Amino acid sequence: MRVPLSWLREYVDLPATETGRDVQAKLISAGLEVETVEQLGHDLKGPLVVGQVLTIEELEGFKKPIRFCTVDVGQANGSGEPQEIVCGARNFAVGDKVVVVLPGAVLPGNFAIAARKTYGKTSHGMICSGDELGMGDDGSHGIIVLPQETEVGKDAIELLELVDEVLDIAVTANRGDCLSIRGVARETAIAYGLPLRDPALLDVPGPNAFGYPVQVSDPVGCDRFTARTVTGLSPEARSPLWLQRRLQKVGMRPISLAVDVTNYVMMEVGQPLHAYDRTLVQGTIGVRRATEGEKLVTLDGVERTLHTEDLVITDERGPIGLAGVMGGANTEIADHAESEGTTDVVIEAAHFDAVSIARTARRHKLSSEASKRFERGVDPQASSAAAQRTVDLLMLLAGGTAEAGVTEVIAPSAPHTIAVPADHPDKVAGVVYGRETVVRRLQEIGCDVYGQDELIVTVPSWRPDLGEGNDLAEEVIRLEGYENLPSTLPKPPSGRGLTHRQRLHRRVGRALAGAGYVEAPNYPFVGEQVFDQLGLDADDPARRVVRLTNPLNDEEPALRTSLLPGLLAALRRNDGRGSHDLALFETGLVFLPREEQGVAGQLPVDRRPTAEEIAAIDAVLPEQPRHVAAVLAGAREQAGWWGKGRPADWADAVEAARTVAAETGAELIVRKGQYGPWHPGRCAELAVVTDGTERVVGHAGELHPRVLKALGLPARTSAMELDLDVLEQAGDDTPRAPAISTFPVATQDVALVVDAYVPHADVEAALREGAGELLEAIRLFDVYENAEQLGDGRKSLAYALRFRAGDRTLTVDEASAARDAAVALAGERTGAVLRG
Repeated sequence: MRVPLSWLREYVDLPATETGRDVQAKLISAGLEVETVEQLGHDLKGPLVVGQVLTIEELEGFKKPIRFCTVDVGQANGSGEPQEIVCGARNFAVGDKVVVVLPGAVLPGNFAIAARKTYGKTSHGMICSGDELGMGDDGSHGIIVLPQETEVGKDAIELLELVDEVLDIAVTANRGDCLSIRGVARETAIAYGLPLRDPALLDVPGPNAFGYPVQVSDPVGCDRFTARTVTGLSPEARSPLWLQRRLQKVGMRPISLAVDVTNYVMMEVGQPLHAYDRTLVQGTIGVRRATEGEKLVTLDGVERTLHTEDLVITDERGPIGLAGVMGGANTEIADHAESEGTTDVVIEAAHFDAVSIARTARRHKLSSEASKRFERGVDPQASSAAAQRTVDLLMLLAGGTAEAGVTEVIAPSAPHTIAVPADHPDKVAGVVYGRETVVRRLQEIGCDVYGQDELIVTVPSWRPDLGEGNDLAEEVIRLEGYENLPSTLPKPPSGRGLTHRQRLHRRVGRALAGAGYVEAPNYPFVGEQVFDQLGLDADDPARRVVRLTNPLNDEEPALRTSLLPGLLAALRRNDGRGSHDLALFETGLVFLPREEQGVAGQLPVDRRPTAEEIAAIDAVLPEQPRHVAAVLAGAREQAGWWGKGRPADWADAVEAARTVAAETGAELIVRKGQYGPWHPGRCAELAVVTDGTERVVGHAGELHPRVLKALGLPARTSAMELDLDVLEQAGDDTPRAPAISTFPVATQDVALVVDAYVPHADVEAALREGAGELLEAIRLFDVYENAEQLGDGRKSLAYALRFRAGDRTLTVDEASAARDAAVALAGERTGAVLRG
């Protein structure tokens, strides 16, 4: 909503020294979002005067029509002689009054004016258009032609009100009253503690039986309809400059007098109006719902097929307007420039249901200034005053006569009252305002307040957003100043901090970040074609998805069952933008549909739902376990003077899984596996033991080349994904202090030759079990393959075994015996033999 400061001052006696910036600060403090203050004409410098065209000479021989004019500017040029000006506009004639800028002036945009030779003539100034003065287009697409009664030589800066300040306010959906000068003036008056001159306080004649006939068939959609008739309008009458300028400042284009007046009153009072050419309206004006298939050509020239929920204005022929949105072309006001302009008009000022108008505007993709106001809430009590204000302006500006008939169709309704304790705002804000302050603030916004400890508040008609006690508390708090609220943190009861699960998730994130991974959260939506790209089997459970009824993107209509699609897309996007060394991770929910589908019931809004009601809702929701995933590509260690560096590979993905498992306290079982997107020879299956049962919790390794090609990923991309909830169940993350022994460690190295297909994990498990309690740690430090030395299909695994006793120093024989037992069990289980 654009609010000129000059217009605002008509209703609030602001101090003369107050600037737009000062008013902006006050309104922001009162809770309105004033985005900018536009300084109109701040860079404009005269002389800018009214001139009268004396002669026009058409210049020939140029690519476009050029005119050489002499213009009388009075004594503004210091000599009284006609001013010679070259102009290319065609919308003026000899005798017209125009706006002339003389040499020495500066126009908006720092455009300095000086005498200059052009088209073979010397032009001493310029005849101005609205765009050149920063006014915007007035519909003429040419220079400004002023009324004939305008005085020659008069200062055009003052005449056209070119210097002003305009506040641009972002009005929220619940404050429809501020989509008018009246509403903003009320807020300004409250902020400054000044009286308001309400433009809607007019003497309005009561309804009678002589008004234009109106029949409202849908009192729910239209609870108030006022009709007034004005006859004898001068078809040549034009909107005065002050009215045109005010419309331009609020962002509207002047069209014709009758239309401009209705737009002016709408911006002033907040009540949308519509004027019908009376000679084109046939019979009774009606308000009803459209019938299926009815058509209407609206004022924008578009033929629209109506819906049965659309509220329409009708006459005997059918629809003549889309109620609250846009009028019909068949009753359009004729422009003053036409040979036969409109002389008799019927003025409509009605109040329509906000939801109905909002749905109609969206259904037809037709947002208008009227619909914006109706769907946010219009004061129903203002319709009669708005109609009277329109009648008064038409009589004043076009010489019309108001007919005595007044039509008002009103559906019975009672004012909205709210019972609220006087100290309720105190409890909400944590500040003691006191009853006197609460009552005063509520009365300032227009409420009638009665009662002592329990207040009975009657809400003003222009504030439909005030529906309950909390709304009234908010009004008191905002008017007393949000900045005056104490900054206090809530004090939760002892032990009510983060849950164990929340702490675990944060630890996992910190651990991965410490290992060099960057968190990359993604939207939880996927397209089902990604499962084909990942190479999942047709019967894979991950293909069963929860589909959204109203997805944000038609290409991704389902909820994810894995974190990998989003992470891999992020990796591809970053790689395509030049970041080739990547290590990304994400923790988030996946969504698994239940075997039996159910329908969720509606929870109550007037009380806290019971545990049973919440459980019933949870029972039909999809299962939502939390997963953790990581992806890698490019270099894992950069090359430099410190070394050659190395690329990321499958082992890094497995190590990321071990890092996560260590944070949960779970013992991760790593073995060879094969699943979906992973390379069958470089894939590890990850499992844990929970409640005595082994459960697979994820996979890690290098992705299959087919998957890399399908998704456009870098070569040798690796990935890991784990079910974090199962890891939490299997683990015990109770902190344990490390055991510190005073006895030395005994180290024994052993190299075992096994078949190439034997997993290292099986060999390590056998060594660990065979070595017994004396084994403190085991580490694989070398893998060697050489057909000449080891034989075809054979490999050598070299391990470092650390032995230590808690009560003594081990002898060489004891350490050797433990090593031999470990080797023996490994040979028995895996066929391992000592390398000679």
